[in-house]
Amino acid sequence: KQPRKIFPKVLLAGLLTTGLIYVLVSISAIALVPADDLSQGDTPLLQVVEAGAPGFPIGVFGVITMFAVANSALINMLMASRLVYGMSRQHVLPPLLGKVHPTRRTPTTAILFTTALAFGLITFVGAVPALGGTTALLLLIVFTVVNIAVLVLRKDTVDEDHFRTPTVLPVVGALACAFLATPWAGRPAEQYRIAGVLVAIGVVLWGITVLINRRTGPAVRALDPDRFTKGGPVN
Repeated sequence: KQPRKIFPKVLLAGLLTTGLIYVLVSISAIALVPADDLSQGDTPLLQVVEAGAPGFPIGVFGVITMFAVANSALINMLMASRLVYGMSRQHVLPPLLGKVHPTRRTPTTAILFTTALAFGLITFVGAVPALGGTTALLLLIVFTVVNIAVLVLRKDTVDEDHFRTPTVLPVVGALACAFLATPWAGRPAEQYRIAGVLVAIGVVLWGITVLINRRTGPAVRALDPDRFTKGGPVN
């Protein structure tokens, strides 16, 4: 009910709560273990647990870590497949990636594609820190574009009442994300190489889509919410 008023409040409240938790965890970590020791170790949170709760069984922490990583990977895979499906439906990626299962209505082809891409990254890169850092790098670039898009799209005239973010927030967000995505933020060169390969794959797929669109000449469909209940995909 009243999503224009409620959703921005819920979204911003969730972001503030998450940010507060991150700050508290950081403060707790620095209070228990010196910053130099945290930066040198491969498992900083494990060092914090060992310092703050010496009696805590390390094996249990390992199980918690395993489930946390698996949950994050599952969420990313679910998001990636639906994102690829949506881009295909908007004729940005090849139409094959927009196919859905005839019974379950899930984007089967997109799921197989993103799964193969994930296995390829694990096989050729392997290192979790490199993959995690590359993900963060690409997300920072996306967030930079999104903040700039906020400044551009807010110029459009909207007849109905809507949430309008203060101008300073997207400006600060774009500048901060852009800086954190640069080498001056201390990012290893490996992350840029991996990101470059992924972007190149996307550019190739986009080029194939352009050629297909020129031959078939499809028009981008208007977003019709009813199609999600009449043969659209189901998560």
